[in-house]
Amino acid sequence: MKLSNIIEEFIKEMLSENREIELQRNELANRFNCVPSQINYVISTRFSPEMGYSVESRRGGGGYIKITRTAPNDESYILHAVRAIGDTISMTSCKTLLQDIYSLGIINEREAKIILAALSDNSIPVVQSQKGFVRAKMLKNILVNLV
Repeated sequence: MKLSNIIEEFIKEMLSENREIELQRNELANRFNCVPSQINYVISTRFSPEMGYSVESRRGGGGYIKITRTAPNDESYILHAVRAIGDTISMTSCKTLLQDIYSLGIINEREAKIILAALSDNSIPVVQSQKGFVRAKMLKNILVNLV
């Protein structure tokens, strides 16, 4: 398992016990024997608003990262995700969002695979620069219909 996934799972485990956690970036980096920028990467890619998290960061000697789970229930999580997607979404962000929706039990594994197949680059017959835009519109439509 990749280090990023291990760090993500550790943070999600902490969030399963509390809706809000505070982390020391350096302490977490020491725990996983990595550089603090690895922690920043995990937090920015796996704990974004479109995935149902609010992240506050303060740098410096007593710096911390506060992560709050912002999705209290399935319907509000879906609506929050729809609002947070914006005009474009990468396939990587799309996969991460769908993984989170799956892990919350909102969709099952089969549904997640079907949605991913429909949103893949191969399924979107437009030039590369427009794929993220089309993907975002399709994903928003799918999510709204889950509510």
